[in-house]
Amino acid sequence: MDITIPILILAIPLFMFIFLGLLGGKMSHKLAGTLGTLGMGVTLVLAYTTAFTYFFSGSADFITAGGDRLQYLVFNQTWLAFTKSLVIKLGFLLDPISAMMLVVITTISFMVHLYSLGYMRDHHGVYERGFQRFYAFLSLFSFSMLGLVVATNIFQMYIFWELVGASSYLLIGFYYIKPSAVSASKKAFIVTRFADLGFLIGILVLSFYTGTFDFTQLTSVPVEGLNDVYRVSEGTAEGILNIFQTSAAPVFMGGSVLTWALVLIFMGGMGKSAMLPLHIWLPDAMEGPTPVSALIHAATMVVAGVYLVARLFPLYLMEETALEIITVVGALTAFYAAMVACTQVDIKRVLAFSTISQIAFMMVSLGVARPEIHEGLGYMASMFHLFTHAMFKALLFLGAGALIHAIGSNDYTAMHGLRKYMPITHWTFLIGCLAIAGIIPFSGFFSKDEILSACVGYDWVAYAWMSMVAGLTAFYMFRLYYLIFWWKEHKIPEGHHAPHDQPWTMSLPLIILAAISCVAGFIPFGKLVSWNGEPYDFMAHFDWSVAGVSLTVAVLAIALATVMYRKENNLPEKFKAAVPALWRWCYHRFYWDELYMFITHKIIFNGICRPIAWFDRHIIDGTMDSFATITNKASELIRPLQSGQIQFYVWIYLIGALLLGTITAICLI
Repeated sequence: MDITIPILILAIPLFMFIFLGLLGGKMSHKLAGTLGTLGMGVTLVLAYTTAFTYFFSGSADFITAGGDRLQYLVFNQTWLAFTKSLVIKLGFLLDPISAMMLVVITTISFMVHLYSLGYMRDHHGVYERGFQRFYAFLSLFSFSMLGLVVATNIFQMYIFWELVGASSYLLIGFYYIKPSAVSASKKAFIVTRFADLGFLIGILVLSFYTGTFDFTQLTSVPVEGLNDVYRVSEGTAEGILNIFQTSAAPVFMGGSVLTWALVLIFMGGMGKSAMLPLHIWLPDAMEGPTPVSALIHAATMVVAGVYLVARLFPLYLMEETALEIITVVGALTAFYAAMVACTQVDIKRVLAFSTISQIAFMMVSLGVARPEIHEGLGYMASMFHLFTHAMFKALLFLGAGALIHAIGSNDYTAMHGLRKYMPITHWTFLIGCLAIAGIIPFSGFFSKDEILSACVGYDWVAYAWMSMVAGLTAFYMFRLYYLIFWWKEHKIPEGHHAPHDQPWTMSLPLIILAAISCVAGFIPFGKLVSWNGEPYDFMAHFDWSVAGVSLTVAVLAIALATVMYRKENNLPEKFKAAVPALWRWCYHRFYWDELYMFITHKIIFNGICRPIAWFDRHIIDGTMDSFATITNKASELIRPLQSGQIQFYVWIYLIGALLLGTITAICLI
C-alpha cells in the first residue's frame, strides 16, 4: 500500500491544529470553521479509502488464501533504540480493528465539525468566543485519537493516549471562564493520570519480560521459540505464553507477572473508559460544549480502553484471571451506571451514564470472549457494539445539543412536548433511543444481542445480569424521550420564540447518523472483524431464543416507561416515595463523589497532608531557622572583634601574648 494516504490521515488534522491555533485568530470565525471542517472531510475520505482498500481489495498483503486478515505495517520507523530488542518505533498498523476505528473516528469527528458550525453560535448568528480555538482543539483530538488506533506498538499508543488526555482537558475546559468547566477539566485530567500511571507500569513490566513493545510481535501467530527462560526471539504470543508457563516463570505476590502487567494495563483502560471506581470524571465532563460530549465522551475517547483490551486480546486470553477481572468490573459498572441514569434530570448526564453503561457492556463482552465459546463471539460482538454505539450515541448527544440550543437549558423540566416544535430532532432522537434499547431492526439490536449470546455461552448469571442492564437501558432512555417530547404541553416563556429545529449544519448530521443507526446492524461485521483474523459468520451463531428474550425485556421496559412518563401523572412520585432510599442513592450517584471528597479532603489532606505540612514548617523549617538564628547570634557576639580600631587590636594582641606566655611558663614549671 502507498504510504502517502496513511501519512495524510495523520498529517492533515495535525496541520489544521497548528494552522488554526497560530493563525485562526487572524481570520473570520466562518473561515476558520469551514477550513477545519474541510480538513476533517478530506481526512474522512482518505480514512474510508484506506479502510475499504483493506477490507475489500482482496490483496495478498491484507488477506491470506484462506481468508484470514493480516496485520499490515504500512510504515514503521525507529524513533528510540535502547537495546537491540527494546526499540520504540512510530508507524501505522492496519488490521481489522484499526481499520474499523478509522471509519468510526473520522465519521463522528466530521459530523461534529459540521454540527459545530451551527451549534457554536447563537440565534442571532454571533459565534462563541474562542470559536477558532475550538476547531484547533477538535483537530488536535482527532489527530491524537487516529494516532492511538494505528499505533504499531504499545509505547506509541501510550504517547497518543496522553495526547488524547490533553485534548480532552482542553475541550472540556473550553468555557474556561466557568469555574465548573475548569473543575471538570481538572477532574478528568487528574483521575485519568492516576489510571495512566498503572498503564505505564504495566507497559514497562510487559516489555521487560517480553523484550518488545510491538503489537505484531506481542499478538501474532508464533514462529520461533525462546532464547532463554525469560525472553523470546520474536516476542510472539506463544513464546510469551511459554515464558509465563515455565517452572521459573516470574511471580509477584502470588500472581503471575503477566497477570499483574495486564491488570495494570487494563487500569489505564478503566480510566479512559470510565469504569468503576475511576468513572467520576465523565459525568462532570458534560460541562464542555455538547459537540465535545458527542466526539470524546460518546464515540471515540471513552472507547480507547475497550480498544486497548481488544488490541492485546491474545495476551489476555493467556491469563483468564485478568479477563475475569474485566468481566466483573464491567458488569458492576454497567448496572451502576444504568441505575443512576434512571434518576438524572440533566439530559447530558443521563447520556453520560448511559455511555458508561454501554462501554461496560463492551468490556463484559471482551471479558467473556473465549475461542471455545462460539469461536470467540464476545470479541466480535464487543467491536460490533463499539461501532454501532458510536453512531447512535453521537446521534443522541447531538440531538441533545439541538434541544439545549433551542431551549437554553440541560434540564428536561424546561422541555416537555417538543415533538410538535422540533420534528427532525424528535424523529432522529427516537431512532437513537430505539437503537440503544435494542429494538429490531435498529443497529443496537444486533450488536447487543451478540453480546448477550456470548454471555450465555460463558455463564447464565452473566447473561441474566446483562439482560437486566439491557432492560434498564431501554427504560431510562424512553423515560428521557417521553419527558422531553411528550409528558405535557410545552410552555413558551413570555417574550421568547417557539423552539424549532436547528439549521442544516446541525440537522444534516442528525439525519445521517440516524440513517446509519437504522442500517448498520445489517453489516456482515463478523466477516470483517474477528479476534484471530478469520472470517466469522455470526448469523450462524445467532440465537433467536436469546434475541427473543432480550427483545421482550426491552419492549416491557419501554411499555413501563410509556405508562409512567408519556403523559403527566403521579406514578413517578409514587415510585420515588415507595423506595426513597434507593432513589436518593441513585440520584446522588451512590455518593461516589462524596466518598472521593471524604478520602481526599478528610483523610489525605487533613489526616496526612496537614501533619506532614506541620512537620515541614515546624520541625524541618524550624531546625533550619534555628541554625540561622544561632549563626546570627554568634556573629553579633564576635562582631566587636573586627571593629577597625588599632588600639583594640593591640590590646587583644598583648592580652593574647601574655596568656600564651603564662601558659608556656606554667607548662615549663
